[in-house]
This record gives sequence, C-alpha cells and structure tokens, in this order.
Amino acid sequence: MLTAIKNVDDYVALQPENIREKLEKLRQTIKTAAPAATEVISYGMPAYKLNGMLVYFAAHKQHIGLYPMPSAILAFKNELTNYVTAKATVQFPHNKPIPYGLVKKIIQLRVKENINKKKK
Repeated sequence: MLTAIKNVDDYVALQPENIREKLEKLRQTIKTAAPAATEVISYGMPAYKLNGMLVYFAAHKQHIGLYPMPSAILAFKNELTNYVTAKATVQFPHNKPIPYGLVKKIIQLRVKENINKKKK
C-alpha cells in the first residue's frame, strides 16, 4: 500500500537518507530563488507555483529530475551539456553533485517568465 503524499516534507521523508539531503538542498535553493512561490504536490512530485507552475522535482533510482519547463532547458542548454536533458527535463545523477547555482538561475528565469506572463 502506497502512503499518500500530502506535502513536500512527506515526499522527502520517503526517500533514502543519502537522497533526502540533496532534495532538501534543492528545495531550499528553489525557495530562495522564488520566495513568493507556493510549495505543492502535483503529479505526486514536489512543485512550486507562482502565477502558474514554475518547476517540479522528483527523486528517481539513478537521478533527481528537475522539470522547469522547456524554455528554461533551452535557455541554459550550454550549461546543461554535462547532464541528460529532454524538452522540459534535466537529470542530476546521484553520483554527481547537483549544480545548485545553476538551479537557482533556472528558477530565477522561470519566475521572470511567469511574472511577465501575468503582465500580458
């Protein structure tokens, strides 16, 4: 029986100890870059909303996935060359450090995009 995940604390607590630390640091990086964002669970993953969805993240067997929307992957494609990416995804393997400075820049871009979307 799967435990219902009600919030990000529940999600992080269900992960292996070595992954929890990375998830907490990722969570704090997102909250620092988007302090006005609301933290939610969406599609069973931690997610952040500010005038629409900003970003999701999730722990997987071999990596932590960050889902910042296609525009962010495109904007930072040169800085993401050492990672597996897809249209709206970047994978940070468990055996490498997460580039939290880059994550912060990605989130800041997404905040600007969503604020500009609101102005239109």
